[in-house]
Amino acid sequence: MRLVSFGKLVAAPVAAALLLTGCMGGSRPELPPASFVAGSQAPSEHYIIGPLDKLNIFVWRNPELSAQVQVRPDGRITTPLVSDMPAVGKTPEMLASDMKLALSEYINDPIVSVIVENFSGTFSQQIRIVGATEKPASIPYRANMTLLDAMIAVGGLNQYAAGNRARLVRFDPDTGKQKEYHIRLNSLLKDGDVSANVRLAPGDVIIIPESMF
Repeated sequence: MRLVSFGKLVAAPVAAALLLTGCMGGSRPELPPASFVAGSQAPSEHYIIGPLDKLNIFVWRNPELSAQVQVRPDGRITTPLVSDMPAVGKTPEMLASDMKLALSEYINDPIVSVIVENFSGTFSQQIRIVGATEKPASIPYRANMTLLDAMIAVGGLNQYAAGNRARLVRFDPDTGKQKEYHIRLNSLLKDGDVSANVRLAPGDVIIIPESMF
């Protein structure tokens, strides 16, 4: 009877340890390292203009119609001869085409280009970092942005962070649901393990828990 009782005593903490390991994120899949992502050097999808983006509108041979403007919170811009032009949700190429159409009422065959000088991005394109970091923030997504880029932007981990228990939440268009991945921030930032550096996608949320000790 004592042997059976002892076996039960041993089995209980082992089961508890396995349960704790699962709760700490071991069951979540990991993303492949950024350096090994197929086609990692390919440009991302076209940038979508968001509120508060700063734009350089250039009208060839018509400097008086060119302007540097900031997209208003209502998503519109105003330039010489063009008032309240919707800009949010368009690519720079789409906005240039709309500007060309609007200006064609005043000048013949205008050539318009739009350059985004300062990015804010739409909500769906921002990377959000929350939890135990020096400055939780939403930052605009950039082409080929990695986890290391995002952590540099927010000043890294704070002293209470449990970096290797962090997780990345990403929308999966195939299922229409959010999917969670395990990420190893301590390995990346403190140990210099480049295999822990992963490619980010627009809309990613990085959640960093605090240590329990």
